[in-house]
Formats: sequence, C-alpha cells, structure tokens
Amino acid sequence: MTSTAKCYIVPLILLCATSSAHASSCTGAITRTQAQLDLAIEHNAGSHGWKPESLNALRSYQPTPRSLAAAENGNGPDFTGALDSLARARAADRAGDTAACNRELARARAVLR
Repeated sequence: MTSTAKCYIVPLILLCATSSAHASSCTGAITRTQAQLDLAIEHNAGSHGWKPESLNALRSYQPTPRSLAAAENGNGPDFTGALDSLARARAADRAGDTAACNRELARARAVLR
C-alpha cells in the first residue's frame, strides 16, 4: 500500500470512529417518533372537514406539524403536547440524559396510541 493511500485511509477510519461515538441511543428513537407523529398529525388534519383559512394560510406561509396540531387542537389527540415532549427529549438527548429522553419519548408515544 502506498503512503498516499494510507493518508486517505487513516482520516476515514478516525471519522467513522468518532461519528458512531457521538450518536446517542435516543437519536434514532426521536427520529422515528417524529415521523410517526408527523404522519398522525397530517392524517388528523384532514379528517375533520373544512375550516376557514387562517391568516397564515392567506399569507402563503407553509404549514408545519406544530401549526397543524394547533389548528386541530380540540379535534382529537393533543399533538401539541406530544411535540413539546419531543422537544424536551431532544434537549435531554443533547445533555446526555438518556432516562429523561426515554421518559419524554414515552409521553409522546402515548398520544399516538
């Protein structure tokens, strides 16, 4: 193996080693729960018939999962609470508090049941 090839292999090995150490056990669960919650919010948003357009819609603002959940509040599950739990789970994940992250994920998943 040439010295040039070794120069490319060493940084690649170091990069792979540090990226897996940086990812926490909660990150994948947060991503999966967010996808499930987004799907549930979209499904719920279309199930209660038509409503008048909001001022944000008239201004051509794109809806977010939080704005859809707030608009549908009172018509089904409380998705805003689940989104808040996911935000707290992300904060706990960044802080390295796995127990708090799992607790907040359980609260968010409870709304999906």
